[in-house]
Amino acid sequence: MNVESRIPHLHAVSFDGALTWFAELQATGLMFHPDDDPAELHRIEDGKRTFSDAEVSEARFVMDVLFAELGEGVYDSAYPVVMNSYGLRLDA
Repeated sequence: MNVESRIPHLHAVSFDGALTWFAELQATGLMFHPDDDPAELHRIEDGKRTFSDAEVSEARFVMDVLFAELGEGVYDSAYPVVMNSYGLRLDA
């Protein structure tokens, strides 16, 4: 049985690519902090793991690629997505 992954495709290894990736995660309710291990994330409502084993591998791979290219810039790319999810506007 093939199960389709919910992890979005990383379209570009850049700040904008990371920002888009985090925005796509957030839009589907899968956003997580860049320092979190996706294997250790659980749903609040039932305690089940958020991601399948395959999705964990994909998310870890993307995060490794982003940190290798952007370093601390990964946090900067995730920040506006997190603020938007809280309904907070950023100054331009």
